[in-house]
Amino acid sequence: MPTPDRIPVRRALLSVSDKTGLAELAAGLVAAGAELISTGGTAAALREAGLAVREVSELTGFPEIMGGRVKTLHPRVHGGLLGRGGEDAAAAAAHGIEPIELLVVNLYPFARAAARPDCPPEEAVEQIDVGGPAMLRAAAKNHARCCAVVDPADYPRVLAAAQAGGADRALRLELAAKAFAHTAAYDADIVRYLEGRRDPEARFGPWLRLTLDRGAALRYGENPHQRAAFYHYPGAGADTLAGAVAHQGRELSFNNLADADAARECAQAFAEPACVIVKHANPCGAAEAASLTEAYDAAYTTDPTSAFGGVIAFNRPLDADAARRVLERQFVEVLIAPGYGEGALEALAAKPAVRVLSAAAPAAGDAGCARVHSVSGGLLVQETDRALLGGEAPRAVTARAPSEAEARDLRFAWAVAKYVKSNAIVYARDRRTLGVGAGQASRIHSARIAALKAAEAGLELAGAAMASDAFFPFRDGIDAAYEAGIAAVIQPGGSRNDAQVIAAADEHGMAMLFTGMRHFRH
Repeated sequence: MPTPDRIPVRRALLSVSDKTGLAELAAGLVAAGAELISTGGTAAALREAGLAVREVSELTGFPEIMGGRVKTLHPRVHGGLLGRGGEDAAAAAAHGIEPIELLVVNLYPFARAAARPDCPPEEAVEQIDVGGPAMLRAAAKNHARCCAVVDPADYPRVLAAAQAGGADRALRLELAAKAFAHTAAYDADIVRYLEGRRDPEARFGPWLRLTLDRGAALRYGENPHQRAAFYHYPGAGADTLAGAVAHQGRELSFNNLADADAARECAQAFAEPACVIVKHANPCGAAEAASLTEAYDAAYTTDPTSAFGGVIAFNRPLDADAARRVLERQFVEVLIAPGYGEGALEALAAKPAVRVLSAAAPAAGDAGCARVHSVSGGLLVQETDRALLGGEAPRAVTARAPSEAEARDLRFAWAVAKYVKSNAIVYARDRRTLGVGAGQASRIHSARIAALKAAEAGLELAGAAMASDAFFPFRDGIDAAYEAGIAAVIQPGGSRNDAQVIAAADEHGMAMLFTGMRHFRH
């Protein structure tokens, strides 16, 4: 039954590019007593469905012109959407404007067209909708009297509301906000496209327009007193954390997601079967091996204390043996892998609270990704750190070059160090971590912590490799590494004290490589 809060639908204007659910919605509106008004393609689809429809050109008394570019930009359309009833009644009557209570519009598929490599600029520009956004903004602005609908997923609610006497104030307000979000995202896509045409080499243009969709409202943020949500970039695929499939477990928290992202990213850096265990966004153990079970065992023994309650990532589909091994050995918050082999999910079901996710391996290059960091008053945006080494191979700077085995260990340690918070020190041997020092204000303290971690786990550092994410400003880091048993070092180089650092390594008979590239992670 109509109520003062509801606006009965006497006229509905429908003009959609995506015709999903259109016929069902329109038929329901007609049954509820609404007159249908539409434009060319949508009107044809409605007539095919056996429905009577009034063309916009009939409403306006003006034909569609310029190949359809101009059809809805008319006072009888926008007056019908924007009219406020009583106070605008005289103007509406004077100009023959009939009120429109429901607008259903989704826009030309600009982003899909522009994303095609073979799409010429002229075609992309023709997919820029003008009349659709104008109508949506008009209807959404006037949500006190008009309901704007952009998403076919909302059709059932809108139809049910129309059959009950019209959309109520709460629904109109919700859908108005959604309409403005829709047009904002559409405009952001156009800005990105035009900026890319203006300067194809520019990664960061003069404007940043972020348009993301909320994927989940989280229980809380880093701490229980902080509210939080997980927003997804539109179109985020199965090779992203946003596109991950949850197979079981409790609701994911803010910290779970941050750790899962760090663990997954690090695990995918390795070509052979690998496991990475992360705690508080830092790898506390990582290993490559012939099997995932062996990789997990080696990663876990780096730091069993920190592994407790951690997030574990694998770079291969997790098999049942490795899954059982994890569960029998430790408490784990999240498991993430590209998939799960036969019997693995059944084995994991023994611990239903464990959050089990699958996400495909990241697409090669992932060139479009960027990292966003919030600061007071704004955002810092940078390219994702995809490189591992500089343009040239690491160069030996000491009298002794690393052996083949040392070079392999150095490369492994360097790959892990890239994902450890600065200042980062990683000790490794035989493609497994032995100790990790992370997030310290001084590099020497990170080196000492990494050695302490190895000693606590009973792991021998004699002959091991060390990676440092940035240069050593003084020789004390090399001296500490030598005292711990380290035989080979990889670091970016570039300190004004490089000569002293190299001399210290030569003094101790250590091999050292310079990469020419650092990997700070804050």
